[in-house]
Amino acid sequence: MFLLHEYDIFWAFLIISSLVPILAFWISGVLAPVREGPEKLSSYESGYRTYGGCLVTIPNSLLHVLLLFLLFFDVETVFLYPWAMSFDVLGVSVFIEAFIFVLILIGGSVYAWRKGALEWS
Repeated sequence: MFLLHEYDIFWAFLIISSLVPILAFWISGVLAPVREGPEKLSSYESGYRTYGGCLVTIPNSLLHVLLLFLLFFDVETVFLYPWAMSFDVLGVSVFIEAFIFVLILIGGSVYAWRKGALEWS
């Protein structure tokens, strides 16, 4: 039989986890000072004033470097971190597989370097 009182903890958690961010935003809106001025309303990025319209193009070389960083370092970290945490349990075969994975990433990095994807000019 379906008993609602068994879900009291779930409903309490759901209500509290919904109220905490709402109360945080409400309290910060009430307590925060409102000072609108030209400096506050101006847009900037990383401390530099913006130039041009909203459709300023990003150089392709920067996009290449960003994508290569994402592929070769972030993805490598995501896949190798769980392996490193359970290295003692997995054994030699998984070590060989991880070594092959790293070799493929190194090969891709060398290929991108030889093709000139890391050049800024």
